[in-house]
Amino acid sequence: MPTVEFMGKNFTVDEDGFIDSYENWSQEWVQWVKKEEGIEELNDEHQKVIDVLRDYYEKNGIAPMVRVLSKVTGFKLKHIYELFPSGPGKGACKMAGLPKPTGCV
Repeated sequence: MPTVEFMGKNFTVDEDGFIDSYENWSQEWVQWVKKEEGIEELNDEHQKVIDVLRDYYEKNGIAPMVRVLSKVTGFKLKHIYELFPSGPGKGACKMAGLPKPTGCV
């Protein structure tokens, strides 16, 4: 597996750039993904999506479906794509430290 070094930390990633383990997630990882996704500034809405994804994953062991993410955050799907241009599955889940979703996130 490839390794990414950022802000003094090393992260092992899969072929799609997802972190190797949920437990290895950190704020440095968030900053790395932010840079890779081309997101200029993280705001409270980004953090809300990340928090919902992490909380759901901790309780259920999987990422929530898109409609669940939309319902829990109160954000329309279009807005989630505005926050995470590569989408909730790729960008948001990656930033939250979740494994690559296998189904419809």
